[in-house]
Amino acid sequence: MVLLNDKKQDLTLKAVFKGDDINTLVIQENGITTLISDEKTIYVYFEKALTFKTAEDFIKKFIGAIKYNLNIAVDTFKKGAEANSHIFKALTEGTLYALNNSYNLKTTKKEQKDYTINLMHDCDKATTVFAESKIKIEFVNFARMLQDTPPNLMYPEIFAEKISIAAKGIANLKVTILDKKEIEKEKMGLLLSVNAGSYLEPRVVVLEYTGDNNKEKIGLIGKGITFDSGGYNLKPSNALTGMKFDMSGAAIVCSTVLALAKAQVKTNIVAVACLTENRIGGKATLTESVITSMNGKTVQIDNTDAEGRLVLADGITYAIRKLNVNKLIEASTLTGAILVALGKWLTGVFANNDDWYNQFAKAAASAHEGIWRMPILEEHTAVMRKTPIADLTNAESSRFAGSSTAAAFLCEFVEDKPYIHLDIAGTADTSDARGTGVMVKTLFEMFKG
Repeated sequence: MVLLNDKKQDLTLKAVFKGDDINTLVIQENGITTLISDEKTIYVYFEKALTFKTAEDFIKKFIGAIKYNLNIAVDTFKKGAEANSHIFKALTEGTLYALNNSYNLKTTKKEQKDYTINLMHDCDKATTVFAESKIKIEFVNFARMLQDTPPNLMYPEIFAEKISIAAKGIANLKVTILDKKEIEKEKMGLLLSVNAGSYLEPRVVVLEYTGDNNKEKIGLIGKGITFDSGGYNLKPSNALTGMKFDMSGAAIVCSTVLALAKAQVKTNIVAVACLTENRIGGKATLTESVITSMNGKTVQIDNTDAEGRLVLADGITYAIRKLNVNKLIEASTLTGAILVALGKWLTGVFANNDDWYNQFAKAAASAHEGIWRMPILEEHTAVMRKTPIADLTNAESSRFAGSSTAAAFLCEFVEDKPYIHLDIAGTADTSDARGTGVMVKTLFEMFKG
């Protein structure tokens, strides 16, 4: 439980900094804590003023290890920090993130985290920031749960059920779930081609939130490959690890709309999650097959392991033609190339419109999530069109600029809409194989009004 009031808990956490008048018992090593039992106070020492990231990183680690009720004296952490560091928000969001009981199927479980953490902060904006942060991190943690669930327990039908349950009781939020027959009726050929090898049906989950009828409608599209074997371009065994996270984009866009709807913000936004497994089998799509997309373009499948862009292309078309969205943002664990380029520290961002990108970049800065803009050149588009018998190939043979050519492929389906592609292949999960719910905070900031 996290509170924002003056109700005292068992102990109080306070920050002290280099140069302060510090109790000689306090260990003066950066980020190290010292309990002074007579004062019922835990002191944490810092060498220099905190940023959002250093404050959030510290509190996540600290809260993850405690087993007691606690006050956090927020003002003590703000000494010397820049005005836009948002230390209170960092401590709030880090605490809520760390107190989440992560997905766990162990028969012998650790004691569940059930402590009262009281953020002591006397500020006019604290109540508003606290309320927003609670909703945001609730759905960051919801996305993390979806991501962490094993693929035998999180396939398209179950994902759709989880979203439907989460949406119950939220005002102005409509849930539509397309089954295989409805997907066939919509002629979503690319999604169906990826699903062809699986005995489990695909789903398209649509969340529509209407917060202001006078505003434009935004479409969020998410890749929902609940397990990616690579298809007939089968992945090697070591590359199959972590493929349950290939549905992270779908988890993130759905969680974002759920958060915005629960907060009842003044915006109109829809999420389209395209869900399927990518399996091998007797009916699986063969390499060099040519498939017709929902928007009518033909695609030569030169690599069945480049499947995410296929389901996304049909999802983009559905959002444009069936839901009449004005602008698009899409999230996907799309390419290994982005991991090579940016590691696990930054999300790669591709955009066909500078103004739309600038709005997103401002939101990312406010959310304190790391991004880096990547290019989409005419040359990237040209190589994706370089096939003699179809409009497009789904995989350019050289593999050069793989993240940019993938983005260029998707741009072929956005028609005239401002579009942002988020390649979260590096940031969707941690090095110890846990989902992060990345970009939920940024998208919430962008559309909260």
